[in-house]
Amino acid sequence: MPTVLHPPINLPVEREVRAAIEGQRVLAAYLATQYETQRIQIFDEQNEGHTVELPTSALRLLADILAELAAGNAVKVVPVHAELTTQEAADLLNVSRPHLIKLLESGDLSYHKTGKHRRVRFADLMDYKNQRDAASEQAMMLLAEQAQALRTGYE
Repeated sequence: MPTVLHPPINLPVEREVRAAIEGQRVLAAYLATQYETQRIQIFDEQNEGHTVELPTSALRLLADILAELAAGNAVKVVPVHAELTTQEAADLLNVSRPHLIKLLESGDLSYHKTGKHRRVRFADLMDYKNQRDAASEQAMMLLAEQAQALRTGYE
């Protein structure tokens, strides 16, 4: 089995954050269009412009990436059909690998085996995360309502 090397994830430096803020601001102005593609220009080392036609959906994704970089976050693009290792899945949920294994073995999160290794589909992981986040939001709203009803100072 070939070894897959994942590049290290580095947080953006200050100069990159500033460029991301400006790039996202400018790009957002062009994303309100109904066109399926957009032409952008990229300049090389000799300051020569090269026009590239890209799907507008890719530019929207680029705007999302720039927003994360502007916030100082590292970004990694994962194809929706990707299969993740248990460590990668745990990292995306921000839980420990042993906790993720418990979720898999309890049936809370689906997986399959490749040889003796567990693999989690990215789409399944995001479905689980969205359900978990929705349940958490609902619980927080219920707690806030109870606190207000009991007049505990959380008005």
